[in-house]
Amino acid sequence: MARKTRNEARLRRHFRVRKKIFGSPERPRMNVFRSSKEIYVQVIDDFRGHTLASASSIDQELRPEMIGLTNIEQAKKVGQAIAARAQKIGIKQVVFDRGGYQYIGRVKALAEAAREGGLEF
Repeated sequence: MARKTRNEARLRRHFRVRKKIFGSPERPRMNVFRSSKEIYVQVIDDFRGHTLASASSIDQELRPEMIGLTNIEQAKKVGQAIAARAQKIGIKQVVFDRGGYQYIGRVKALAEAAREGGLEF
């Protein structure tokens, strides 16, 4: 029996959670993806299958601010950016989808910064 990679295990967790989480137009899903170096977040309307807002640590607007910051500090900046962009288009409440990652470190920092920025979840 072949051993599962960490990413395969994460994807299994992600799909297990996604069976229950669904983003509506009134309360879209905020999805997080993290690689070893970067972090990405999208606000998604699953009903239409559209991304309403996004932010990442490689975003053109945020990139100059990321120089010299730790990964957790970068995640906080991305969380603040997604909160501002979501509120700009009238979104105040979201469903948080941590993407199969544990709620620690960068994922937690991003979520808390988004909450402080005004998003409710």
